[in-house]
Amino acid sequence: MSKINNLFKSNLGVANVGAQTFSEELAQQDTQVINLDWRPPAGGNEELIKALEALDNEAVNEANAKAMEIIFSARPVLVDVDLAINVIPGMTKTTILHAGPPITWDKMAKVMKGSIIGALLFERLANTPEEAIELAASGQITFSPCHEHDAVGPMAGIISASMGVQVVENKTHGNFAYCAMNEGLGRVLRYGVYTQEVIDRLDWMASDLAPVLSAAVKLMGGLDIRRLIAQSLHMGDEAHNRNIAGSMHFVREMSRWIVRTDFPKEQIAKVLDFISAQDHWSLYLTMPACKTMQDAAYGIENCTLVSALARNGVELGLRISGLPGQWFSGPAQMIEGLLFPGFTMDDANPDMGDSSIAETTGLGAFAMGGAPAMIQFVGGTVDDAIGYSMKMREIATAPNPNWTMPNLNFSGTPTGIDVRKVVQTGIVPNITTGIAHKEPGMGQIGAGVTTAPMEAFEKALKALAEKYGRK
Repeated sequence: MSKINNLFKSNLGVANVGAQTFSEELAQQDTQVINLDWRPPAGGNEELIKALEALDNEAVNEANAKAMEIIFSARPVLVDVDLAINVIPGMTKTTILHAGPPITWDKMAKVMKGSIIGALLFERLANTPEEAIELAASGQITFSPCHEHDAVGPMAGIISASMGVQVVENKTHGNFAYCAMNEGLGRVLRYGVYTQEVIDRLDWMASDLAPVLSAAVKLMGGLDIRRLIAQSLHMGDEAHNRNIAGSMHFVREMSRWIVRTDFPKEQIAKVLDFISAQDHWSLYLTMPACKTMQDAAYGIENCTLVSALARNGVELGLRISGLPGQWFSGPAQMIEGLLFPGFTMDDANPDMGDSSIAETTGLGAFAMGGAPAMIQFVGGTVDDAIGYSMKMREIATAPNPNWTMPNLNFSGTPTGIDVRKVVQTGIVPNITTGIAHKEPGMGQIGAGVTTAPMEAFEKALKALAEKYGRK
């Protein structure tokens, strides 16, 4: 009893768990107090806690470790540039691939509809926007997610048969992924613009740009994208919204082979002018590179890792390694960031695009700590940038040994989003992204950071527990 009495006579240091008002009262009485940021697992939801307990087993841990080994050993290489109809599985003349999870024409965001109108005009399947709208609604066009055809697409994500696409091979595991080429900034197809200027540019990219790049890539024997990303991270990119270093590296590597091709001097000059002006060109390599890495680890039994995180402007969908062929969706979120002059958030569309495949592989917001210049584009401070990476560590499986952040002691970028950790901690993945105008034809209006909806992860956790949980 005397020991307890002595305790209350001494100066106490208090650790407060729970409501911060308790610590405020103690502080007013000159008591030393610290707050512990603790919350019950899964927000105290009993059903989710049971699912987490059911998935807390060695089979899941071993499956996740296997997936990470596959991802880290992957070596994605740009091997060709060709027309989509020639290389993408399941592509037909009347197939339109789009970003995000499955969605029908009647439910699509207006900006995605604008991109589809442009694709139908480009394919000469329609002569006017009105004809394109009628055709799109007729049931004669097959709409399908890029992800279900080994492909990825930025923003609206539209890929049609005659578009030029970059072909990336995972040299370690032998699988391929495809992504359209960067049209540039401003009023472009991926933001729902379908003017004649846009159609003419797509024509030129397919007829002139793609053959030159294809010839150059074959001459050089392929471009190692994993190495390109590693170098760009050391130069301040986070490889999703900031791609200046990666794009410069691409131009440097490609230009010396482009000039060795047999194409006319004027065509080569135009190609070099075009790719040199694209600060985001390397994103269109990062996306299929990450896709090949994740797809190689897709379909592993017991695995709770996210293989794809994609948005269509209406919903965000997850693909989970251990649940192949299924999508788990929640509402696409609005984006917090900086808007171009003259626009407000009332003009903005919810988040869209397949480019968040970068976050699933340790890039984008997960690598923001190594890209302090990026914060000027999305708003915030350098400490905020570091904070993004530190926070994402809590839901990631392991640091990436191939991609490191110099200013964080060369620590690897947090990689491998674990559904269990997301639900347990209540921390959802951050995503760096562009902001599209909600009306077609207006283009990009800003950039920022958004999150994935917890709803999608909770659905995936329940499905994982149902299939793999301990009974």
